[in-house]
Amino acid sequence: MFLGGEEMSKSCKGLALELVKCLSESDCIKIENRPYKECAGEKSPSIPSEGVGLRATHFNCKRGHVDMRARIRGNKGY
Repeated sequence: MFLGGEEMSKSCKGLALELVKCLSESDCIKIENRPYKECAGEKSPSIPSEGVGLRATHFNCKRGHVDMRARIRGNKGY
């Protein structure tokens, strides 16, 4: 399960896997039995602060794909 589409660049893949791992261990998935996409999109107290940080970092990584300066330099390897 990946967030944000079928194909994923190599620079953001590790972040996405970490985010999915963090979300799968959260109460939102385990106890409330909600889908990943729904849990990732909200600021719920059932998501650990590590997951919120990973979500923001993953967003910045994905945003780097459309930023022309970042496209020339390449995404930062997280």
